Order: sequence, then structure tokens, then C-alpha cells
Amino acid sequence: MIVSLLYNVSRRLLSVPSVLLRGEAAKDAELLVLRHENAVLRRQRAGPVRYEPADRLWFAALAELVDRRRWLEVFPVTPGTLLAWHRRFVARKWDYSAPRRTGRAPTRAAIRSLVLRLARENPRWGHRRIQGELAHLGHRIAHSTVWRILHDAGIDPAPRRGGPTWRQFLTSQAQGIIAADFLHLDTVLGRRLYALVFLEHGTRRLHITGVTAHPTQAWTTQQARNLAAALGHRTQSLRFLLRDRDGKYSQTFDTVFQAEDLHVIKSAPQAPRMNAHCERVIGTIRRELLDHILITGETHARQILKTYENHYNRHRPHQARDQLPPESRQHPPAVHNLNTHRLHRTRILGGLINEYRHAA
Repeated sequence: MIVSLLYNVSRRLLSVPSVLLRGEAAKDAELLVLRHENAVLRRQRAGPVRYEPADRLWFAALAELVDRRRWLEVFPVTPGTLLAWHRRFVARKWDYSAPRRTGRAPTRAAIRSLVLRLARENPRWGHRRIQGELAHLGHRIAHSTVWRILHDAGIDPAPRRGGPTWRQFLTSQAQGIIAADFLHLDTVLGRRLYALVFLEHGTRRLHITGVTAHPTQAWTTQQARNLAAALGHRTQSLRFLLRDRDGKYSQTFDTVFQAEDLHVIKSAPQAPRMNAHCERVIGTIRRELLDHILITGETHARQILKTYENHYNRHRPHQARDQLPPESRQHPPAVHNLNTHRLHRTRILGGLINEYRHAA
């Protein structure tokens, strides 16, 4: 509409001198055509000449004032070109369809981030499996789009991009693993004591079965029986027992767990990192308890280790469990007004460890 209005106004303004003075108007029109053509050529010094919509409008408005016999000498375009411009102008005037962009619309950044997240968290998913998951979430995009996003990010879109890492493998197997290791501690008089520690990988639940100064194979086997009885039906969820090759263990020790359908796995010689979870919890016990207390004997050691075991399982938060204790399944309700809730402190082992709860 704007182009049509400008064209009509230009024609009417230029037609006024043509009525009053036909000859002079024709000469002026020729000069205007030549000057505008010179301006177009100066604007485009290289390559083919391209006329903008404003150029076409100007030439069409001046065409009526130029003598037909001088068109070939003055006008830079032929009458056929001028008529083609007019046909396109009329076609656009009566085209009421909405303007459409050519090509595929760009994929939103949120969708690209979601595709990469699904590929990172599920290394065995291919581009078609990711497309199906996106459709389940309400994002319907073509599988070729998913393929292109993965390819541009340097990720193989094939269904198998590689096996799981050790971290992924152990995480998937954690629910069925329980690990065992010995913890040694020294009394105030320098006597060496030993405690047998078990740790469930899936729940991070800690079991300290006993303390002795003489950890014989018979004593170790009895601790295994005590643990199996304490676990009860929960042994059905366990599949592997992980231990080192210490001589304190015996075939009878392994038989106790094999009777519960657990497969005993021995770590490689001098490779404590193969039992890293149990090694880490022993380090935690040392840093939080044993390095800050003097032990007088077996009974004292058994008492403080049992107290710490209860604290560890029932209250101490764990990063691997979203800051939940091993024996908790959900967080307590959020507290928004601290003024209405009084904080209660419980001293463990004489204040060596503190536990905090909101008073009822």
C-alpha cells in the first residue's frame, strides 16, 4: 500500500509540468532518468546492476514523460522490463497471504540443551531414542534435527557411543554391593585393636560388627554370621561382597555370604582404590572420631564406634544421597519461619559430635 501511494503521488507531481510545458518537461524527465541511472551505477561499482524498489518506482513514474522515440537512448531498461516490474507490483498488491520464511525454523536453545543433556546422561541412547523421549516430554522434533544437534556438538549419534565409564558402572551396581575392610586403632597405652567394618554401597549404611585385639579367622567368620543375621531379608537385595586379600578372612567367611547368594569379589593385591568406598568411610571415622578421643580399651572402643555408627546411619548427611542419612528416604518438610521453630542440639560423645533438630 505504501509503495502504491508513493507511485501515484510521484506520477501526479511529475504530470503537472508536462501539461503546462510538454517539451521542457520531457527534457527534464530525460535528465532525471540519466542522473538517477548515474547514481545507481556509482552505488554499484562492481558486478551486475541491481535496481532497488525505489529505483523501479522512480523510473516507472518518469516513463510517461519521456518521448517514446528516445527510450532506447535514455532509459536503462527496456519497456518489457518496465512491464515486468509493473506485473510484480500488481501481484504483490493483491497477495494477501502471510509472508513466510524459507527454510527450516531454527531449533530453540532450550531444546538443544535438553538433547545434549539426554545424550550425556544416557550414553547408550541414539538420536531416534532421544527423539522418542522428547516426544514423550511434549517436544516433537524430527530425528534428523536431533542427529544434527548431536553431530554439531561432537557426539556420535549412533545408538552405541561407547561403554559406560567405571563411575557409571559402579553406580548402577551399587545397590547390590557390600564391602568389608579392617579398621585399626590404638589405645591410650599403645595397644593395637581391630574393628571389622562393612559398608553398603547403595545406601551407604555403615556396620561395625566388633572390636578385638586378636582378629583370627574364627572371629572374622563369627562377625560375618552376626552381620548376615542382622541384615535378615535385606540380603536379598545384595549380590556382591567386596573385600581385600587379607589373611584374616577365610573360606568359611566367604561361605557365610555365599549361602546368602552373594558372590565374593577380591580386590587386586596392593590396590586399595578397588575398595575405595570402604577406605573412604574408614578415613571419615578417623577424622571425625578417632583422631579426637583417647581409647582406654576394647569396651570403650566398642562403645564409641557403636555410637558413631548410629550417628552415621541415622543423622549424618551424605552427598551421594542428596544430603540424606543412610536410613532416611526423604527430607523433612521445609521450614520457612525460623522464629517459630526452636533449634535443639544433641551432644554425641560428650559434644565431640553435635546433632541438630527442630524442637517439637
